[in-house]
Amino acid sequence: MKMLINVAETVVADALRGMAAAHPELTVDVDNRVIVRRDAPVAGKVGLVSGGGSGHEPLHGGFVGRGMLDAACPGEIFTSPVPDQIARAAAAVDSGAGVLFIVKNYTGDVLNFDMAAELAEDEGVQVAKVLVNDDVAVTDSLFTAGRRGTGATLFVEKIAGAAAEEGAPLERVESIARQVNASSRSFGVALAACTTPAKGSPTFDLPSGELELGIGIHGEPGRERRRMMTSGEIADFAVDAVVDDLHPRSAVIALVNGMGATPLLELYGFNAEVQRALAVRGVTVARTLVGNYVTSLDMAGASLTICQVDEELLRLWDAPVSTPALRWGI
Repeated sequence: MKMLINVAETVVADALRGMAAAHPELTVDVDNRVIVRRDAPVAGKVGLVSGGGSGHEPLHGGFVGRGMLDAACPGEIFTSPVPDQIARAAAAVDSGAGVLFIVKNYTGDVLNFDMAAELAEDEGVQVAKVLVNDDVAVTDSLFTAGRRGTGATLFVEKIAGAAAEEGAPLERVESIARQVNASSRSFGVALAACTTPAKGSPTFDLPSGELELGIGIHGEPGRERRRMMTSGEIADFAVDAVVDDLHPRSAVIALVNGMGATPLLELYGFNAEVQRALAVRGVTVARTLVGNYVTSLDMAGASLTICQVDEELLRLWDAPVSTPALRWGI
């Protein structure tokens, strides 16, 4: 497979050097693999730290900035960041108001963020943790105990980030983050497998004319494999999966997310079908976000995430944000 890289061993470091050059509003520590908003720590503000394996860009480094994350820790491709790395990020953003760890439910992430919390607390940093587990496709996958954390991570980081930016205390920011996770559901579909730089070939075999329903962001298998479906049929399947699990009683925010290799032309077409399918199910969509936000390298496909919102959550979603990958109201 052709890739725009030097060598597989330096892919993450090279990307971080490029990110530092493109975004002077961030402090990018290439050697220690920590990305921090340049004005951190912000006096009196709860610090938000997240991270995970690289390969899901712009998650998480692309969401560092005003109104969202204070720091992100990129691991190697599809590999959790290490505890020292996470603890270093917590120390960099702690203003004395405490730090919230936002953790996707993958075994390595959970274990390493737990160990990092202990390290940070030993240094006097107050830490709270929120686990994101929004994927309805499967339970107890190859990478998790329980449901996987996927697209809702963006909702948690944005909405909790807005609350922290307004000066909410740690307990309130944590509570809002937990509410957002509990109110969110996701479902993903793969049309083609991704290729990791180290392997140089597709991570799994998906024959021509077939798709995988319920795929994970590391290429984990989903609910079932079927012959190729139309955009409308896929939307119906995904909407049924998330709505049947969440049973939303109020308006939702919808994220139609590309997995890395799906053109916006197709994503917007898929969004039209998602909106139709949600309307048929009686679900009101208050806001919609379409694009590549939680990816899986060059995987072809898409995921749908919905988050049921009240007036307060919607207000926090609309609040100003300024990051490399998400920006409005500023």
